[in-house]
Parts: sequence; C-alpha cells; structure tokens
Amino acid sequence: SAYRLCTMRKLPSVLARTLTSGINGSSVLPDMSEVRSRLRDIVGASTNWRDHVQAMQERKALHTLLAKRQEDLPPRRMKDSYLEVILPLGSQPEIREKYLNVHNSVRFGRILEDLDSLGVLICYTHTKQEMQPRSPLSIVTALVDKINLRKKIIYPDCDIKFTGNVSWVGKTSMEVKMHMLQLHDGDYSPVLDATFVMVARDPENKWPAFVNPLVPETPEEEEIFKQGELNKLKRIDFSTASLLKMAPTAEERNIIHDIFLNTLDTRQEREGSFRSRKLPPSSVWMEDAKLKGLQICHPQERNIFNRIFGGFLMRKAFELGWANACSYGGSRPFIVSVDDIMFQRPVEVGSLLLLSGQVCYTEKNYIQVRVHSEVYDADTREHQTTNIFHFTFASESEVPRVVPKTYGGKYPIKSMLYLDGKRHFAATMKEI
Repeated sequence: SAYRLCTMRKLPSVLARTLTSGINGSSVLPDMSEVRSRLRDIVGASTNWRDHVQAMQERKALHTLLAKRQEDLPPRRMKDSYLEVILPLGSQPEIREKYLNVHNSVRFGRILEDLDSLGVLICYTHTKQEMQPRSPLSIVTALVDKINLRKKIIYPDCDIKFTGNVSWVGKTSMEVKMHMLQLHDGDYSPVLDATFVMVARDPENKWPAFVNPLVPETPEEEEIFKQGELNKLKRIDFSTASLLKMAPTAEERNIIHDIFLNTLDTRQEREGSFRSRKLPPSSVWMEDAKLKGLQICHPQERNIFNRIFGGFLMRKAFELGWANACSYGGSRPFIVSVDDIMFQRPVEVGSLLLLSGQVCYTEKNYIQVRVHSEVYDADTREHQTTNIFHFTFASESEVPRVVPKTYGGKYPIKSMLYLDGKRHFAATMKEI
C-alpha cells in the first residue's frame, strides 16, 4: 500500500547516535508539558492572562541583546539543538483522553500542535545564549514544508517519542527536521517525518533577527545541510511557478479543456453558449465538495507571544479537512501527507477565524483537500487570509472524481484550484 511505500529517508543511524550524545546523557526525557513550560521560561511569558501584556512589555528591554551581524554569533552544531521528547500515552493513561479520537487512534491534530511547540523549542535551543536565561528572539513558525506519514494508525496506548534538530540555517531562518516514533514490542518504530521552517524576529516580533550559523561536522550532516538548501530553492521554484503568478502549462490547459468537453451537454447546447453542463458518471462538482467552519479565538489558545498558537490553527484546519474528506469519500480517510502550510500573518486573540475546506483533486482512493483560513475583523468588516493548508488523504475505497466547472463566471477559479491541487498531489506522490 501507499503507507508502506511512504519511506522518507531516515536520519542516518550514525548521525542519530552522534546527535543523541548531545542531550547530556539524561535518561529521563522531557514530556510535552515540559516543552511548553520551557518555552514560557525562555520568553518570560506569563500563564496569567492579565499579566501577559506586562510580560510582553518587559521583553522590549531585550533589544540590546540582539546581534548586529550573524558573524557576531557563535556557530552551532546539529547536536547542539538535538532534543528527544516523550509523549507517555502508554505509561501515563491519564493523558490519553486528550489524544483519543472516536476510531480509537490518536488525534493527528494534537500531533500537529506538539510538532509546532517542539520545533520552536529546538530553535531556541540552537540560539541559546549561555549567560542569558531569557531569549531576545521571538521564534515563530513560518512554514510547514512537509509532513509525511509512514504509518496508517497511531495507537493511543503506546508511548510516542519525538526527536528533532536544526538541519539548515539561513540569516534569520532555520529549518527543523523532526521525527515521531512509537513504541511497539520494546522498540520505537518510525511514524512520521516533518520539516518545518522557523523565523527569528526581534523581542516585539516586528523585525527579522539574526540567528547562529550552523556548521555540519560529518558527511551525513553535510548531506542534510545541502538538502536544506535544496528545499529552500525548491520552495522558491514552486512559488515562482504558482498559478497566481504564471498561466497554466500547455498540458494543464489541455486537462482543463478535456474536462470542459467531457462536461458539455451537447443535447442541451444552443447557439454555442457553452453554458449547458452535465456531470459525468461517478463524479462530483467541486462546488458541492466544500465544508466551512468558524472558530472564536479565545485567550486559552494563545501562544507565548500573545497571538493564537499556530498548532491550534493547524489542528482546526486539519479537523475540518478530515471532515471534508470523510463526507466526500463516504468512509474514514487516513492522512498521508501535510504539505506547504504558509503562515502569512498572525491571528490575534479575539479574532473570528473562518475556515473553508475544498476537495480540489481526487485520484483513485486519494483526496486532496485545501483549507483556506482567514480572519474577520468585526470593526472594519474586512477579511484577511492567514493560512492555506494542503492535506492529502487516502480513503478506504475509491472515491468519485471531483470535477471543476470551467469557462465562464466564477468557475475558472475552480479550475485553478483543481490544477493547484493536482500539483500538490503530484509532489506528494513523488515523495512517497
């Protein structure tokens, strides 16, 4: 099956052993609650909502600790940022309820939250100043480049271990590789691989800030660092070829034209108006494959910088995307890949968050879902996009083909969504 084929290149075992030596030989691994506690300590964030604004004001004084040039910061190794964290679902049954779904497996949305928190802590570990208990940097998630699943099911009663480290560094950005493993019969087996991109900003989260350079030490680390550079170039190429910037290719135009011809109802057509359409067998119009949701962003969901936690946004978008795929395919969908989540702007506490899910491409039993996230300002009555999420699901059986209406009115938009979904699906299949 596709899940067995989804074997992303593992962190080489030699490198894994090397990096593990960087965790001070501690036999007791921190858990996710300790990860979040450490983050609050590093930033100086208060857990009390009323004190939080004051805590953020006090961070302004940390401006003097920022480096003027990247060259002024000491270089770091990959093992300096390496962390291992436990999620004790097996050994601490009391935490299972939070992670359990109705199918008696782990809620993937909760895993997205944990990956987001861990990625930020890994970057703070990379940029740690030994003499300063609080960091002057505001480190936030800029992009979820890729999350690929190796297992179909994540069990709710077996311990999970997360590992990760900074794998590439630019001037103000860091790529983080993370891996999730689950304990079975005494051994940890791989469940997923994730690549996040984080950016560093000043204490007030307004302007970019320099981060410590990264120095690979071994051939394995050199290879991983080079891959980080290639990932950056690939993202630039993908963005440059975006349908928002360039017209579809000749092949893509032919695909849309073929869909148009297959849906044209020639028996009803009059005077060449091209308006009479018919739905092909075993197909669904794209406009009938949508699902919408609304979230009120309460203070409980804030991050250490007093904005809405990115992991919360990912969880809510994933759950809507899953529901969209479930209602479309008529059976339980399984997540295969998360791709290209760009955090375009922060979400303020108190915002109305509008989520729109759209099945935009299907092939055999695969469903490609795009979730658009925007905030609504009740005072200005303006809508602003915050995120676009791309999820690839596999259904238990073959699903209907999703078909865009084309050539006229608002429907060319659906054609572009279809082609964009097809591109993301092809990129995912190339990985697995």
